[in-house]
Amino acid sequence: MPRRKLLTMHDDPRLLDLLRTLDRLPGPDHLEFPDGYDRERARAQARRLTRALGPGWLLDDAVQDASFGFTVSGPGFGVRLSNYGDLAAFTAPAPDGQSEAVLSGLGYDVVPPQPLRHPYDGVTPLADHVPGATWWTRFFDYL
Repeated sequence: MPRRKLLTMHDDPRLLDLLRTLDRLPGPDHLEFPDGYDRERARAQARRLTRALGPGWLLDDAVQDASFGFTVSGPGFGVRLSNYGDLAAFTAPAPDGQSEAVLSGLGYDVVPPQPLRHPYDGVTPLADHVPGATWWTRFFDYL
């Protein structure tokens, strides 16, 4: 798997371009995942991530009605894995650099929290149905 770059605030224009590109992927009206989403491939990748992070990490693969498919949690923080692209976002205080390197090494684009707080202004009807929707809502939340 190709190694992905850790996206930072310095990459904000690039990151927002990536989010907007993923937002325009053809897909069902329910916004949970795009056409061609391979849940089994994503599950296998999430399992590899859980093993790579080491003992004490747990995989929640029973997520439904959400724009993310899996949560990996462990000592001190958690990670949500989006159903769009190979986006990953931390759900608790900043992790150590080693965990970020593991995610990047497995092909995930690690998205920092700040850009995800921007109000959602994409092409889907999400903002019409979820007041106060953000880019976090679009790619990492329950819908």
